[in-house]
Amino acid sequence: MAILRFRVYWEDDDSIYRDIAIRHTQNFFDLHGCILKSFEFDSKHKATFYRSNDNWLRGREISLEKYDKTYKAEPLIMADTPLSSEISNPNQKFIYEYDFNKFWHFMIELINIDKEENKKLTYPVCVRTEGIAPSQYGTKGLVDSRLAEMEEKYDLQPDAMREGFSEEGDDDELGGGEEEEATSTDEGNDGF
Repeated sequence: MAILRFRVYWEDDDSIYRDIAIRHTQNFFDLHGCILKSFEFDSKHKATFYRSNDNWLRGREISLEKYDKTYKAEPLIMADTPLSSEISNPNQKFIYEYDFNKFWHFMIELINIDKEENKKLTYPVCVRTEGIAPSQYGTKGLVDSRLAEMEEKYDLQPDAMREGFSEEGDDDELGGGEEEEATSTDEGNDGF
C-alpha cells in the first residue's frame, strides 16, 4: 500500500510546515483532520481543498460539504474522495482553506511516495513539525507549554534571573572589603 507524504506549509510563512504521511486509499477528510490536529486548530469551521498546479492556481474544489455559494463545477466531497483519485503527478499540489471568516491558507505539496508503510504508525500521522503553529484565534498566551519548556531550557525563571545580579547599591555592601584589598595589592605591584 502506497504511503503519500505531504508537506503542508502555512501560506504566510513557509518555514512553518508539517509533514503528513497518509495512505493513498484514505480520503481528503482524513487529511483535513490531520492538518488541523498538526497545526493545533479546532474543527469547528468550514474547509475546502483545491487541486493546484506549480503556480498555485486553484483547480477543482474538494469541499467538506456543499456550501451556499456558486460553483463553476460541482465540488467533490472530502469524505467521498480518495487522495489517489486526485493525484495526477509526483509533485501534486493542493491549496487548503480553513475558516472562511479568517481565511487560513495552507499550501500542500506531495514530497514523497513510500511503497511500504510503517507498521508502528497509525495513518494519517504528522511525521515532522517545523516552526510554531500560528494561533487560530489571535496571539498565543504567554502561559503556553512551549514557553514553559523554553524557560526551563534557557533557565529564564524570575528567581534564576535575579541570581548573580545585584540591585543598584548592593555592590557596596557585598564587595566593599575586596575593593580595598585590590587597591593595596595594586600599589605593591607598581601597576602591573
